[in-house]
Amino acid sequence: MQMYVFKPSDEFACSTNIARFMDLHGIKDYRELIERSSSNIEWYWDAVCHDLGIEWFKMYSTENILDISDGIEWARWFTDGRCNIAYNCLDKHLKAGNGNKPAVIWENEQGSKRVLTYSELYSMSCRIANALSAIVGKGDVVCIYMPMVPEAIASMLACSRIGAIHSVVFSGFSARALADRLNDSRAKVLITADGYYRRGKPIELKKSADEALSMNDTVECVIVHEYSGMSFDESSRDIMMDSIMKEESSYVDCVEMNAEDRLFILYTSGTTGKPKGTVHVHGGFMVFAAQQAAYLIDMKRDDLLFWPADIGWITGQTWSVYGSLMMNGTSVIYDGALDHPSPDVVFRIVDDYSITILGMAPTALRAVMRSTDDTIDMYDLDTLRILSCTGEVIYEEEWLWYFRKVGRSRCPVINLSGGTEVGGAILSVLPIMPIKPCTVGVPVPGFDADVVDDYCNPVRGSKGYLIIRKPWPSMTRGILNDPSRYIEAYWSRFKSIWFHGDYATIDEDGLWYLHGRVDDVIKVAGHRLSSAELEAVLATHGAVAESAVISLPDELKGERIVAYVVLKQDYKASYETLRHELATYVESSIGKIARLDSVLFVEELPKTRSGKVMRRLVKAKALKMPLGDISSIENPASIDALDRAL
Repeated sequence: MQMYVFKPSDEFACSTNIARFMDLHGIKDYRELIERSSSNIEWYWDAVCHDLGIEWFKMYSTENILDISDGIEWARWFTDGRCNIAYNCLDKHLKAGNGNKPAVIWENEQGSKRVLTYSELYSMSCRIANALSAIVGKGDVVCIYMPMVPEAIASMLACSRIGAIHSVVFSGFSARALADRLNDSRAKVLITADGYYRRGKPIELKKSADEALSMNDTVECVIVHEYSGMSFDESSRDIMMDSIMKEESSYVDCVEMNAEDRLFILYTSGTTGKPKGTVHVHGGFMVFAAQQAAYLIDMKRDDLLFWPADIGWITGQTWSVYGSLMMNGTSVIYDGALDHPSPDVVFRIVDDYSITILGMAPTALRAVMRSTDDTIDMYDLDTLRILSCTGEVIYEEEWLWYFRKVGRSRCPVINLSGGTEVGGAILSVLPIMPIKPCTVGVPVPGFDADVVDDYCNPVRGSKGYLIIRKPWPSMTRGILNDPSRYIEAYWSRFKSIWFHGDYATIDEDGLWYLHGRVDDVIKVAGHRLSSAELEAVLATHGAVAESAVISLPDELKGERIVAYVVLKQDYKASYETLRHELATYVESSIGKIARLDSVLFVEELPKTRSGKVMRRLVKAKALKMPLGDISSIENPASIDALDRAL
């Protein structure tokens, strides 16, 4: 039986935001909070809104907190309220006299540093908003394809301010991946940069952006931040960010938005190849992101958060940008690889800036752990009070190292899990509860979550499916341009119940643990990719007849990508040459995070009678595990063919 390794002191627990909320509502412990908040979700989310001081231009009415008249799948929240999330991130704090407080502290791997106060971030976002207003209006999409620089954060807030919808695309994605997202979202403006550096190597971002635009017919204007000094081709539709900062006004009113007006589109991989455009709205995401920052990582206005997650992922948007700013905190941003220019970048930043809350993905943590185990004791790390972790399953060795070496056995590890379509975390350790290694804690207050079997019956002590029975404010408002795919992905397994696609267990103490994805989504270094998306790229190569892409455990990255490929009969090339060619081909099509670790060639792949490749059998063979039911397989000889893979 695992034992608790952390129990918060009474002094620590009582000082937390979540304890203050519980005390206000007469709730004695976290179990009662979860029960009360999940049984009465309208009361809870309304109470969160008031407790955290979220301001509305027009307050929603109590009878319109939740509307499920179109079904739980299409739930709407705070429907008659008028708001703007940018107001709660910036304007509210300026009016309270906090304009001189640092909002963002930034540095990059070349050693450049900047500090932006709330007033300066407000002015920057207003200038960008004024430039955008000449091109886009409420409901238009602006794509942001930038490195981790303050201008990227200001661009998000500028879009929110004027009612435009931002769609941030991870700067590590290829031109093809960017083009797919531009086309699907019908973006009118692209904001990008000339380039950036990773581990000292130049990345020509504008070149990739221009290549993507050659495959797009919706973008009318490109705003370019001249950041790296790299040369680039300038076109007639390009506007330089520097000219915007010099020429545009530093003031513009926030547009009053309906709570259900779209705030952003963020793409996440799915199981059918094409990335899913998840849709989030002003009111619901505003309340949810504030809750996630305040109650899960206990962020307060004096905190400095360092959570090196790109804003192209939901972690960066929920905590490092919107959550931190709504709490009037300070977010420390690092544009660079976490092991460059030295392997101890993370701990040097913690000490340099007196970081109080540190977030790490397990992949990053594994890499840092290996490279700094002998040097970490040189750092004080004494300002830390909260450690957080998300992105994939964390293993006990790195969990204990994080807790003991980084947190000095005095900081709770807030391990949490959720998703892009969720808007943040479903499950989380709470800073007021005792903790065992590797647990993802309990359902986040406001979530009616459970672990069930194939018949939707609750299970305890054994593996089951993670489901959610009731809606929450930041639940995606469908999948962009594909409502049927949304229903199929999340609502088809059990009637009127959200099927999240994770395996989970609940132990005898009520603590939750995750065990990977039910579907074929691969997580590499915290980034989600789908097998189908990778297979779709391989299918366009002239040598490939068909393929099956699976993930296998990897000690450093969490999972590694392995492709089983059936070649076209007339294709002639050495296997070694072709392995390298296919790995490079996928990387150039999607990005470095999608590079194949192994390519194996087989005569045929196991398929169902309907023609679907049975990836689970391929994976079971690779792991030397039992195959389970193979009654639906059309070509049993293919099982033996996997053993002959080259």
